[in-house]
Amino acid sequence: MKLIFSLLFLSLKLFTFFHPAIARGGARTSNTSGFMDHSYVGGWARHLFEENQFQKLDNLAQGYMTNSDLEKAIKSFGQRCANIARIYSIGKSVRGVPLWVMEISDKPGEEEAEPAFKFIGNVHGDEPVGRELLLLLANWLCDNYMKDPLATLIVNKVHLHILPSMNPDGFSLRRRGNANNIDLNRDFPDQFFPINDDVDVLQPETKAIMRWLEEIHFTASASLHGGALVANYPWDGTRDKSKNYFGCPDDDTFRFLASVYSRSHYNMSLSEEFKGGITNGAFWYPIYGGMQDWNYIYGGCFELTLEISDDKWPTANEVRSQFDISLPQQSVLLTTYQRKCQSYY
Repeated sequence: MKLIFSLLFLSLKLFTFFHPAIARGGARTSNTSGFMDHSYVGGWARHLFEENQFQKLDNLAQGYMTNSDLEKAIKSFGQRCANIARIYSIGKSVRGVPLWVMEISDKPGEEEAEPAFKFIGNVHGDEPVGRELLLLLANWLCDNYMKDPLATLIVNKVHLHILPSMNPDGFSLRRRGNANNIDLNRDFPDQFFPINDDVDVLQPETKAIMRWLEEIHFTASASLHGGALVANYPWDGTRDKSKNYFGCPDDDTFRFLASVYSRSHYNMSLSEEFKGGITNGAFWYPIYGGMQDWNYIYGGCFELTLEISDDKWPTANEVRSQFDISLPQQSVLLTTYQRKCQSYY
């Protein structure tokens, strides 16, 4: 079964942009936009900084899908690929934007004795690469089903759910947090500290993810971030808030999954910062209230946090061209795994 998950990671064998940024999506503190802390600046200066920063990011966002564009593209995909796809929403953002999911399977809408896997993009609003790539992946699976052996294997043997944007409001605002300026990757209940324990006050996007895991028993998951090149695995925090390696009970399995992804990504695997292109979250820097650890503890779901681009805002045409370049390599990678995967089914 591990190898089925491996194929999903390999199907998103991505690329490198060479503009460094602080990792794990930007800032290391919650409820920030991912940039410098300007809380010491006077109100007028801070407002001017925010306006200038928004304009800068808005210029970089040219060519990226708007939330309206993304919704139209998802619905179009659902109509075009109805034989293997179903479109549904898990809830709405603070501003009422539906959180659309693309379900992909040879039996969409049915329960199957197959591993259920989810991809989540755009957890942080200022990390838009994932939302573009996940839509490209869905369309590639549709276009190549029954043509390419890897695409066919994934559709037939995995029940896949893709949420391109968990934070559409943050994307439209060009900032890390949601419309309430809350970092959604710090908004989940935590195992070490009594933060976010009151579910009623959590953000609607967070609640939507939590309900989703109550409805579907996901076996594994990956969330796509920007700002570094590394595959991050639990635990993300420690009991004493120290920066130390703190592995979860399934540490070996998580290291395996993270390594499978990293080894398929040439630049990630050769990282000088992260040995083998992988890292334990607490060893990198501790965070609390993260989605990755919550998935594992409360949902029994093995989630990785994949930092897929040094540059948070590469040009939109570069995202598509690099994804297209990576696709021919999938059939080569499949030859290593296909016979082993067949033994599980």
